[in-house]
Amino acid sequence: MQSPHQFHIPVMGLAYTIDSPIKVARFGIASVISIVEDRLIEMMRHYYCQKLDRPFVPISNKEEDYRARRITEYLNMVQQIVQEQVSILKQQAFEAGSEIAKYFEMLPPGSFLQHAYQTMLQTKDAAIQYGQQQWLRQQITPGAIDVNIMTKVDKANYNKEGVAIENGSDASAALRGYMSSDLTDSSIVFSAGLNPRLFNYLELFRQLDATPTGEFSKKVVIKVSDYRSALIQGKYLAKKGIWVSEFRIESGLNCGGHAFATEGFLLGPILQEFKDKKAELSDALFALYAPAIAAKTGAHFHQPHPIKFTVQGGIGTTEEAAFLQTQYGIESTGWGSPFLLCPEATTVDAETLQQLCAAGEGDIVLSHNSPLGVRFHYLKNTTGEQEKLDRIMSGKAGSPCTEKHLVSNTEFTKEPICTASVKYQRLKLAQLNGNPEPAPDYALQKQKILDKECLCVGLINSAVKAYQLPILKRQEGVTICPGPNTAYFDKEVTLQQMTDHIYGRTNIISNAKRPHFLIKELGLYLGYLQEQMAEQAHTLKDGLSKQLITFIQNLQEGIAYYGNIVEQITNDQNQQAIFMQALNSAKQKLESLLPQKVAQPA
Repeated sequence: MQSPHQFHIPVMGLAYTIDSPIKVARFGIASVISIVEDRLIEMMRHYYCQKLDRPFVPISNKEEDYRARRITEYLNMVQQIVQEQVSILKQQAFEAGSEIAKYFEMLPPGSFLQHAYQTMLQTKDAAIQYGQQQWLRQQITPGAIDVNIMTKVDKANYNKEGVAIENGSDASAALRGYMSSDLTDSSIVFSAGLNPRLFNYLELFRQLDATPTGEFSKKVVIKVSDYRSALIQGKYLAKKGIWVSEFRIESGLNCGGHAFATEGFLLGPILQEFKDKKAELSDALFALYAPAIAAKTGAHFHQPHPIKFTVQGGIGTTEEAAFLQTQYGIESTGWGSPFLLCPEATTVDAETLQQLCAAGEGDIVLSHNSPLGVRFHYLKNTTGEQEKLDRIMSGKAGSPCTEKHLVSNTEFTKEPICTASVKYQRLKLAQLNGNPEPAPDYALQKQKILDKECLCVGLINSAVKAYQLPILKRQEGVTICPGPNTAYFDKEVTLQQMTDHIYGRTNIISNAKRPHFLIKELGLYLGYLQEQMAEQAHTLKDGLSKQLITFIQNLQEGIAYYGNIVEQITNDQNQQAIFMQALNSAKQKLESLLPQKVAQPA
């Protein structure tokens, strides 16, 4: 089903988009639910059943396959609620303030449906207008209810005898829960890279097979940061007869949550490679997919299924989104962090929402706080950070580890533990302090240990507070992971205001000094480079590592690329001058960082 909108709301944290479809799907807007935290999912199902007077039968964590069953029941409930909302919306009168009017008013300007709606409003003949309204009602479609699995969150689970449960890992159970749901025209978004165990399990689900006409009721979407990753993961799945229907390209650093920095490749050159190799990618995947699906199901397809290319990460204006769509053929842009300031679309508690509104550039940092060891964008001074600092000050560093979704470290124990846990931090600090001579970067090593923070609980507590759900004992702090773009959005907005901003009907950014999102990403990479160089200074005596040299050269090539397409980036001469000034400043800064001559790109 074709989306009526040109944007989507990506997954944010564990809780921030947990019920976004209930808030926005009836308006044709697609959003993504995280299905990592089944305890939160069960609490949310209970909350909505109570609120809407629906029957609720709890699923205890003592029951068999409870994690998958909780996810299935929640997704089924969300779909039912959305279907009921759409049915009610379709029956409303076309009058000011009604949801049916809002549906069409929020559509992109110039779209066929919006034009038809405006024509209906101007029609004087009552009979003709009635016919137009009936036709418009039939065109209303809900936004997709998509889900996300972060492939790195895949703890193995064991039965009472200590034997690993077959297909019982966290990610596998979440996948099974989604596949068992009644969702249709839906996608499962995999992020954080290739997980062989999970991807092998995918092969068992016939729900992912195309119909004879090449359509899918459940689709696979892969979130990637470069073309190489798309090719590798796409081929891996194609060999199993699984088609990737969308590659969701995300900026390596100009994004919220976990950040996967590239080797200095900037978003523009990455998208150019996707554009240049679209047909090549499709053909390469189909060459593996066609024989695999024929052997698996007997289905014979003679041409590749469509592949959608979307992008997200730091987009903040309609001009930026239009550039991506025009220059690279992008079909949809992801708007994440700005929607955190829109309670009609996301779930953020009142205190944290005010902190987001007040946050400046220095308040959102690329931290080491994730127990996964992956860089993590993070809002400072939250209640979650204060809770962590209070424990450190009291000599009790680390968090109680109750959910255990991020246990992965076996440095000190046979059974994996979380690096944010009390147990790990106590052992790691003892090891660090036990060295006869302090390491030259002792302070840095210690800080990295103490930075680690419980995300399993911190990232759900905003919803817990917003809906007054049961709080886990001793852990009430909220952690939130907005992208750097959040610093330029400074007030709470309605859903209509946000969509109007996305489509250029209004402007909600009051900070005139907001840099272009491509310049912002470049600045983030320069800061990341400085940090890497500082860390390597302890170990490198002579010049730079080969990895950093490659990183620098890729940045140089990216800067040169942007200089060559500035007229495509913006057709406003004043904005072109501002962009080039920022680009030259970045180039000079990069050159100033080099301790030795690094070859310029040809």
